[in-house]
Amino acid sequence: MFPRLNLTPRHCSRSAVARWTTAALCVASLSANVALHVKALPMPIGLILLQMAALLGAAWQWHQWARSISLRPAELAERMLKVQENERQRLSRELHDDIGQLLTAAKLQLDWLQRRLPSELLSHASSLRSTLDEALNSVRDVAALLNPRQLASLGLEASLREHLLRTLNDSEVQWSLECKQRLTGINDDISMAAFRITQEAVTNMLRHASARNLRVQLQRTAAGLALTIEDDGCGFIPNSDPAAAGQRGMAGMHERARALHGSLSVYSQPGRGARIEAMLPWPARTQERARTFASHDL
Repeated sequence: MFPRLNLTPRHCSRSAVARWTTAALCVASLSANVALHVKALPMPIGLILLQMAALLGAAWQWHQWARSISLRPAELAERMLKVQENERQRLSRELHDDIGQLLTAAKLQLDWLQRRLPSELLSHASSLRSTLDEALNSVRDVAALLNPRQLASLGLEASLREHLLRTLNDSEVQWSLECKQRLTGINDDISMAAFRITQEAVTNMLRHASARNLRVQLQRTAAGLALTIEDDGCGFIPNSDPAAAGQRGMAGMHERARALHGSLSVYSQPGRGARIEAMLPWPARTQERARTFASHDL
């Protein structure tokens, strides 16, 4: 009934054993000191060693506690990104399954009505059908942005190309996606991070940069996946702390890179465009395979 209360020895971590051991040493040392004080006996060498062991144990526990506190922001950022992705997937499913199905049902009902309407109302029915088509396409586009399902089936390069085609289709931006190596076998977290970073960078470019040209480059290296996004827009002065400046999109890109123990750098000046460089390192278990791809899959 309460699975979290089902404690067994296998759930007892080494840190928990160390805490209990340190506590036992402290209790034993205190008890021995009290006994010696009551009996007015000299302190033996064994008790001194016991007290030193308790002191060392307490110092180690303090070090572990301070280290865990220092790691909490990174762990929190990683957890927040996972929660964000789960929420996006949920919203995408609701848009696609609920609202999308409602709009499709409305189109079917309109088709039934069109066959029975008088001729003077057919033009209004056609206009309504166009509106429903636009709404359904918008719902599908938003669902695809929230949850790029094609990442698993098409891969990172094809998914990014499809996203750029859909996003920049009605703009005057000339874009290119450069990838001279195969990107098969890439970790899902890395693929999602690269997709989201590119997605946010393109959105910022369309909103603020007034750019004419965009270049996205993917390169598989021995260290990790290198992503470069460059435009010739109006440029800006990068903020050293985008989160504090309220730049949530830019802060999110940095958080995605840090969550994978990677790096992200922004280079820009007013009137001279912008360039974003991200390095997303491979997980330890895929390092050797990444080196093989980087050297042979040109």
